[in-house]
Amino acid sequence: MTDPKLRSNTDASLLADDRVESTYRSANGVRLHVVTAGDPDAPLVVLLHGYPDFWYGWRDQITSLVDAGFRVLVPDQRGYNLSDAPGGIDSYRISELVADVRALIRAEGPESAHVVGHDFGAFVAWNVALREPSIVDRLGILNVPHPTVYRDTLRSSPRQLVRSWYVWFYQLPKIPEWILGRNDAAAMGSVLETSSNPGTFDEATIDRYRAAWRHNGIGPMIDWYRGFRRSECPPRNAVGQPTLICWGEDDIGLVPSMAEQSLEYCENGQLRTFPDASHWVHHERAEVTETLVRHLS
Repeated sequence: MTDPKLRSNTDASLLADDRVESTYRSANGVRLHVVTAGDPDAPLVVLLHGYPDFWYGWRDQITSLVDAGFRVLVPDQRGYNLSDAPGGIDSYRISELVADVRALIRAEGPESAHVVGHDFGAFVAWNVALREPSIVDRLGILNVPHPTVYRDTLRSSPRQLVRSWYVWFYQLPKIPEWILGRNDAAAMGSVLETSSNPGTFDEATIDRYRAAWRHNGIGPMIDWYRGFRRSECPPRNAVGQPTLICWGEDDIGLVPSMAEQSLEYCENGQLRTFPDASHWVHHERAEVTETLVRHLS
């Protein structure tokens, strides 16, 4: 008999809300699974997940944004869950990830959208705002610094260099995939648990993540980090769009001083810090969703 976990759905049916649906979009040469909700004529919000997440990481925000009058578009970014996973490290350069977002916004119809990102998705969001400023109305960032701040801090802070150990580990060929993929991605489940506060991810939720990881395997997610190392540096200038940065201060991977420093690269920025919240601040603090809604409104 087939393991029931292998038949688990990882599309919009995970949410018991008939306003939320799964679709597929052709964007920048790949086929992306996209979860959408809300009036197609309402202002558009694009939510970008990070590692090792998929669209489901925004489950607590989708309905609230729709209730506030927005159209919400949440892609599985390339290499994740039900989206295509093109081969080759160069397929995961920042320029390709930015082009995906640009194509999704254009396919949806409007000239621009609000863009919100968490983790690596926030790094993509920063880059979209810097490289394609005309398509971003307002920017929302969760627990990732401005690219210039991250690069400069890596060079000057031994503490951050140590916290970024996994970035260097992921540059090794094959070994990260083997370690993280063993025993039905048990180590990947541990990544979720160790980077969050106790209870943020229960076993049922982690099982849903394991089901999502099975579609494309671990390799494409690791290639994001390899592609990042091959990417050209983004502009060092400030972001012009109104920008909200939300930061859980107990992030085990990023020193909190980078949050305040990132404000220096925002012409119109605000920072909300959350003591005792982890890297997964949008799961652990309901105020994050409320703050995002106010910012985008």
